Amino acid sequence: MSLQEIYQLARPLWTVWIFLVFLGIVAWAFWPKNKAKLEEHGSIPLNDD
Repeated sequence: MSLQEIYQLARPLWTVWIFLVFLGIVAWAFWPKNKAKLEEHGSIPLNDD
């Protein structure tokens, strides 16, 4: 098995892997337990020092 053949087999798997990571991040961001913490972080730019 040459390096080119390995590349041809692995190339579609990267798309699936990146998509699964993206879905994991979205699920984490919208998880109800994280809502208060993320809203607090989102208001940081609006806070006056």
